[in-house]
Amino acid sequence: MAAVIAPAAGPHGLQEEAAAGPRVDALNRWIEYLSGAVLALDVVVVFLSVVFRYFLHDPVDWAEEIARALMIVLVFLGAATVLARSQHVGIDLFRQMLPGHWQPALMQVSHWIIAGVSASLCLSSLLLLVDTWEQTTSIGLPQWLYVFPVVIGSAFMTLFGLIHALAGPRRVVLGTFFGCLAVAAAVALWNALVPSHVVPSGLLLALGFVGGLVLGVPIGFVLAFSALLYFLSDPSLPMLVYSQQVMAGTDHFVLLAIPFFVLAGLLMESNGMSARLIELLLRIFGRVRGGLGLISITATAFFSGVSGSKLADIAAVGGIVMPAVRRTRQDPNEAAGLLACTAVMAETIPPCINMIIMGFVANISIAGLFMAGLVPAAVMALALGVLAVIVGRRIDPDEAFPRRTPLLKLLGGALVALVMVAMIGKGVTSGVATSTEVSAFAVVYALVVGSLAFRELSVKAMGRLFVRSASMAGSILFIVAAASSVSFALTIEQIPQLVSAAMIAFAQHYGSVMFILLAVAIMVVFGAVLEGAPALIIFGPLLTPIAQQLGIHPLHFGTVMVIAMGLGLFAPPIGLGLFATCAITGTQVRDVARPMMKYLAVLLVTLIVLVLVPAFSLWLPNRLGL
Repeated sequence: MAAVIAPAAGPHGLQEEAAAGPRVDALNRWIEYLSGAVLALDVVVVFLSVVFRYFLHDPVDWAEEIARALMIVLVFLGAATVLARSQHVGIDLFRQMLPGHWQPALMQVSHWIIAGVSASLCLSSLLLLVDTWEQTTSIGLPQWLYVFPVVIGSAFMTLFGLIHALAGPRRVVLGTFFGCLAVAAAVALWNALVPSHVVPSGLLLALGFVGGLVLGVPIGFVLAFSALLYFLSDPSLPMLVYSQQVMAGTDHFVLLAIPFFVLAGLLMESNGMSARLIELLLRIFGRVRGGLGLISITATAFFSGVSGSKLADIAAVGGIVMPAVRRTRQDPNEAAGLLACTAVMAETIPPCINMIIMGFVANISIAGLFMAGLVPAAVMALALGVLAVIVGRRIDPDEAFPRRTPLLKLLGGALVALVMVAMIGKGVTSGVATSTEVSAFAVVYALVVGSLAFRELSVKAMGRLFVRSASMAGSILFIVAAASSVSFALTIEQIPQLVSAAMIAFAQHYGSVMFILLAVAIMVVFGAVLEGAPALIIFGPLLTPIAQQLGIHPLHFGTVMVIAMGLGLFAPPIGLGLFATCAITGTQVRDVARPMMKYLAVLLVTLIVLVLVPAFSLWLPNRLGL
């Protein structure tokens, strides 16, 4: 279940929150506007650099450095705005299993963890700022351009974290605060007084990770908290290395494709392209048996070729399909279950965010992964489509929409959107531009062509979309940043070597096929627990080199890992994607889980087939020479 970290209610907390609320909201709005402006500026920088390089043959040497610096600003300011609104993703299912009278104290402890992590990151980044003040980058820019945004963003996160932490009942606030201090002091004293039996840093890392999950702390802060405990308990590690590793997790040009593709998808939805395409599909498939299911599958696959974000795809498709489901008196729980499964199917359709992350952390060609994922996605779509036809019913398309759009407008909207998808696909596969540069072009196309073609997007609405995209990117990339610090700690603990030895021994005993099936099982489980992307960040670089040693092609391995992660992310009972889908579609997880199981079973069987037949993943990359 998605954790929503919000101030606890109480007489003192409500009074303090009411007094501070308007000022905090105003501050957060200004930070959101700044984040949106930074995203817009980043799009301009990348777009112009592409124009100068490929069309004017005059490369701008400083463009990539500036774009990376702006992305760091975007990540940490965006993460601060999401924290202010208590919208960082997490799972509170484990906490809810504990006795009810513990809940206020446990939630308050999670607030203190968030505030403590933010304050520690701020302090560490200040130390890093001082250390790098006189250093410059390779092209002569001052190094503090990269560190200063971390200082400012973590300072705002500390402020918002403290406001949430202090907003609860005074007795709970003070009790949990001194309780946390007592635990920290006890561990520090034990390590100081009994140096021969200190609590191992690796154990603190594991305890922080498990404890954060149980408390329902948002995933990004769970990762940052466990890494923080490791750094604090190891005296050989300077504290500034903590923020250095967090910052390093986002200081990569390729990751800019994530906010750009998210923005392109939102622009496409707001321009009316989404609604026109789905209505056109309804005209085509509406009278076919299981037509609404086929529309959900086709529409999700199509939008995945633009936005890269599965939740954005579900919001776009579900917001249009679900009202049609209810108007035609279909089962909304069945439709919501299929919609969640279409998101799993679309996990490998480029430009999927998780494919970008997998390629980045595991050092696999992102263009190759994009192509490797297309045929498996088509196979899963076909399997889901067959089942949707078998269990579905016919509908009257005239009942689905209260008003019919003229056919010419529908065809025009579909054509504009198809050109956008074709542009993205051609740009990625041709090697003419990187995924980040292609995503910048997609944003400009959606802004200019979409606005001229439909004229449904005002300047004010565009501004809101940039703000919303900046917040979404901040929450996603903060998880990537925090996971980078955990990966650093795991490397010091030699966990990759231990995992490698164990998995190689397993593969030698049972074979490479059993190894990849075990890796898939690991990703399904941790995809559910860790919200998907962190599972890829942690296990991708651990398992991919082992797979290569065993002769498994990295494109095949990366593809099935991403699909397995998606299966866990959207599977009951704790898949965060399923909870988000139910929230978007206005359904309940307990009602959706049963009709969803048959679609999940089909996806699981298809995934096993994809594991056993690498040709599905490798045929298209081999044909294209990737």
